[in-house]
Amino acid sequence: MTIKKLLIANRGEIASRIILSAHDMGISCVAIYTEADASSPYVRQSDQAYKLSDSYLNAKEIIEIAKNSGADAVHPGYGFLSENASFANQVKKAGIKWVGPSANAIKKMGDKLTAKELAEKANVPTLPMTSDPKKADTIGYPILVKAAAGGGGKGMRIVKKAKDLKEAIKSAEREAEGGFGDKRVFLERYIARSRHIEIQILGDSHGNIVHLGERECSIQRRHQKVVEESPSPMVDEEMRFTMGEAAIKLASKLKYESAGTVEFLVDEKTKEFWFLEVNTRLQVEHPVTEEVTGIDLVKEQLRIADGEELEYDQSDIDFFGSSIEVRLYAEDPGNDFLPVTGKLIAFEPANDPLVRWDIGIESGSVITSNFDPMLAKVISFGETRTEAANKLALALENSHFGGMKTNRDYLVSILRSEEYLAGNTTTDFIDRVELNSEINLTNEEIENYATVGAMWIQGKNRNEANVLSSVSSGWSNGRLPHQEIKFDYNDKELLIRYKPQRDGSFITNNNKNLNIFDWNESFIDIEISNIRYRSKVTLENEKLLVHTHKGDILLNILPKFKLAEEVEIEGGLTAPMPGKVVEIKVKKGSTIKKGDTLVILEAMKMEHKVSAPANGKITEILVEKGEQVENGTTLVVVD
Repeated sequence: MTIKKLLIANRGEIASRIILSAHDMGISCVAIYTEADASSPYVRQSDQAYKLSDSYLNAKEIIEIAKNSGADAVHPGYGFLSENASFANQVKKAGIKWVGPSANAIKKMGDKLTAKELAEKANVPTLPMTSDPKKADTIGYPILVKAAAGGGGKGMRIVKKAKDLKEAIKSAEREAEGGFGDKRVFLERYIARSRHIEIQILGDSHGNIVHLGERECSIQRRHQKVVEESPSPMVDEEMRFTMGEAAIKLASKLKYESAGTVEFLVDEKTKEFWFLEVNTRLQVEHPVTEEVTGIDLVKEQLRIADGEELEYDQSDIDFFGSSIEVRLYAEDPGNDFLPVTGKLIAFEPANDPLVRWDIGIESGSVITSNFDPMLAKVISFGETRTEAANKLALALENSHFGGMKTNRDYLVSILRSEEYLAGNTTTDFIDRVELNSEINLTNEEIENYATVGAMWIQGKNRNEANVLSSVSSGWSNGRLPHQEIKFDYNDKELLIRYKPQRDGSFITNNNKNLNIFDWNESFIDIEISNIRYRSKVTLENEKLLVHTHKGDILLNILPKFKLAEEVEIEGGLTAPMPGKVVEIKVKKGSTIKKGDTLVILEAMKMEHKVSAPANGKITEILVEKGEQVENGTTLVVVD
């Protein structure tokens, strides 16, 4: 029976992505959502939508919704229940098609220890590892502690010294149990100068298996991927063939069906590679493979689930050009990539240059700590790698979005860096390469764009004037001082002063001439001392988002008169982001040393340590374990 109605057991951008391909095949889509996602775009894009009582992990309720909606099949996307063998079995037992590999394959590959054993039987090289912490010395430091179940960087810790192993295991176990319901971890040799290369595979129920080339995903922070690309700048034809054959050999052992990824770690010096794991699902970075092969992986998944045979073999697959994907996150690169929450007051992807945006948010979306901080994926294609990188950087710069911290400017800095363009993209890239965490503007450029914002506001005020609206802004028959507005930009006060001239132009207090050519509610075209600025502008409350030639800057409009400042607790250490207190490592009266972990917070499914900035003594603890805290909440007081 052909799939006519598909339930998507996921949310956000991947739900939107699946809907796009399913609709193109004439398949009706059913969405599920929680209260937090009630206004998300994917809910409106679906043909039917059902509200969940609690979470996206409620397998029983999701299957009940699939039955009630008349869905023929369930697509799990990635994350949540996508690699849950029990869920796959339950879907099939309910008489509904499962879009993914068999429950047996998921079970075997979902356990990294079992996966390694299978890889060894298939003669695929693996890294030295052990499940016994007492045997850590046999591997040698540095060591990587890894969760036996799940992925996405959760439950992973690098340990450089034996004295840190116990705490790293404890933390990894806690994160793994919270993320996957399985606290088991193991130890593996850590290769510092390496590359993360993965091979995309496709298999059908008729025994046909092919690979669609490699993706490089080496640029990571906290073991989570930031930039992905295909092909890899270091993989040649011979290496692609060897790794592809190893991936197919392992997939054949599994009798693998659907899309999947075999991941390898490659030593930068020797080019030796080792098996890491198999992801039995669609990967976040799948679009770059689609761009260079022309194969829609979601459509292939649906056809395979329908029992169709692959229409091509390995010799039919061609690779053309280069594709790069970046993950746009709600996070602060300047603050150790900590996730942030807030409202996107604008989100307008650039139409030029033309790139692919896989998004699950829109202007007005509120980003909470309930889910992963990824906002969107942006994917470029070019005939060459340099063309793809430059196109992607320009598309990010030309887009108008913000209202809260994102890693957009950091991504642009990566793509424009000499190291990236040279292909030196090893896993230590972020630690090794000096990058800009924020937009790179000169002081004069910042002042000029603040002037752009000030003149847009004066235009808005004139547009909304009820009295003497035909009279120029600030007009007087006497000599009055300049009009002025104050902004806060990155904790620095900017004072912009201007006054109108008889010809309709303006002049600033430092003699810059301003000529406004066009103005509307979201745009201004202005000349400042013979330089033309054409900027999109968004205002919400006291936040003014001004688009520059390198991205957006957020200006906070300051009141004309200072308000009384809040009194800060002396010696108080505050939460760097909203989160849940999962562990308090100190007691009142504890003596601490600089760098000691004081409190551990969990936010967006990851753990974050709050450390002592100096030696001292704990005089107060103001939070409790399990408490949900906001950004800036005082946690402990240190003398």
